[in-house]
Amino acid sequence: MAAGGGIDPIHQFEIKPIIGLRPFGLDLSFTNASLLMVAIVAVISVIMIYGSSQRSVVPGRLQSFAEMIYEFVASTVTGVMGKEGMKFFPLVFSLFMFVLFANMLGMIPGSFTVTSHIVVTAAFAFLVIGTVLVYGVVKHGSHFFGLFVPSGVPGWLLPFMVLIEAVSFVSRPISLSLRLFGNMLAGHIALKVFGGFVVALLAAGGAATIIAPLPLLLAVALTALEFLVAFLQAYVFAILTCVYLNDALHPGH
Repeated sequence: MAAGGGIDPIHQFEIKPIIGLRPFGLDLSFTNASLLMVAIVAVISVIMIYGSSQRSVVPGRLQSFAEMIYEFVASTVTGVMGKEGMKFFPLVFSLFMFVLFANMLGMIPGSFTVTSHIVVTAAFAFLVIGTVLVYGVVKHGSHFFGLFVPSGVPGWLLPFMVLIEAVSFVSRPISLSLRLFGNMLAGHIALKVFGGFVVALLAAGGAATIIAPLPLLLAVALTALEFLVAFLQAYVFAILTCVYLNDALHPGH
């Protein structure tokens, strides 16, 4: 609750320490965000390990889900990068599953949405771009930097185009992290605000209770939309990861 008795939509994003750890003056506390990330990894591990270990001719629900999600990510990887891109499948699959489950578990009332913190989304984005740089240089050497030199450009225009391409490349992790962070943050704030309207109108009593169902209906519709956004943002993150990794495989324009 905010000062004055109002609903604070930002309070849900507060990181709270569960186990305080400060070795050498560094804050390494185990927080509610850490707990959710451990839970996400545990849930994904259980689903994929047990789902893939059954290997039944007639698959059960868990096996069907594991096979479906595997095929979905594999088709995304090969569709963007070709069969050669399957070497990056473990990275893309891990990122997609973590973002998807982080978004979905964050929809549970009283839970915590780790993807609403830019430090998390930025870490994933810089991991992707770092992989592109390292693999591209190791695999192609100096030829990788041809990525910043468009073909068929006149010599007098080339310095400007190289600068534009370099700025575009540097902006990739920023846009990748901000897109996911911004969508999850805005969606949860909107849900909190509409939920606060319902509580405030019911508490006011009288004629206000008559219009209380309106923000409630909007909150329900927005919740359904947020579940769709939770999946779409995981998919967008995965497919953009494939697009950027494709530059490491095929750096030429």
